[in-house]
Amino acid sequence: MIIYDCCKNATAEDIFQAFQRGFSDYIIKMELTQEVFIERFFGPEGNQLVNSFIAFDDGRPIGVILGGIKDYEGIKTLRCGTLGVDPDYRGKGVSKRLYELHRQAALDNGCKQMFLEVIAGNDRAISFYKKLGYEKVYDLSYYSYEVKAQENKAEASIDVREISLETIKPLSKQMVDIHINWQNDFDYLEKKPGIKYFGYYRAGALVAAISLHSAGSIHFIWTMPSERHQGLARALIHKGAEVLKLKTLHISFPNSANLAGFVKHLGFIKKEIAQYEMYLTL
Repeated sequence: MIIYDCCKNATAEDIFQAFQRGFSDYIIKMELTQEVFIERFFGPEGNQLVNSFIAFDDGRPIGVILGGIKDYEGIKTLRCGTLGVDPDYRGKGVSKRLYELHRQAALDNGCKQMFLEVIAGNDRAISFYKKLGYEKVYDLSYYSYEVKAQENKAEASIDVREISLETIKPLSKQMVDIHINWQNDFDYLEKKPGIKYFGYYRAGALVAAISLHSAGSIHFIWTMPSERHQGLARALIHKGAEVLKLKTLHISFPNSANLAGFVKHLGFIKKEIAQYEMYLTL
């Protein structure tokens, strides 16, 4: 008999084992230690034990759904951080029951919408979510860039400074034309170690900024609308790569013709992997 429970009543080992079994045949191989899994999924990813649920069969963890609640773009949102079921238990209603518990958590907490990301090409999952009422709203694209030695040197004359996340927050209020995905918003960045921030100043005012992880991920690159198409973003990328001694850069972002055009012009290569952001209004 399959039993369902809140993850607050389960051990970290049980949650991790359920995750491992559920993603044992995933499109992308998930090679994480239990420590890294807990640190990541209950850290920056924003999942909470009280809003996550697990399935057991005779004491064996066979499925899990992780959930995190926060105000996302001004709306109280429950995000599905992951949903995985042991291949031997698929088609038996386990995913559906885990989702029902997940949805009830959203209702109990007064959420106005539910949200998740899914890998493009994972047709089984996409069909499952559509039947539940989710709709695809954004495409998430991934790009990479090999930094050329001659480029990894910012011009000495430009005023680019290392700054804090708090310094950038006021600038973001002017970025009303940009949708920021869950893994790049401030709440996520505040919890993730290894990130540096750089700002481009003109006449003493901050007009552009970049967030760079020590592993080469660009979490955001913003330029005030009145300052775009003047090479500021390129200068920030080169300065950040120089300071962090990066050879490869990575960036992902939702639908944005301007940003897509910029990274392609700079020489970023689009990866085959892509994701969809799907929403369900409550």
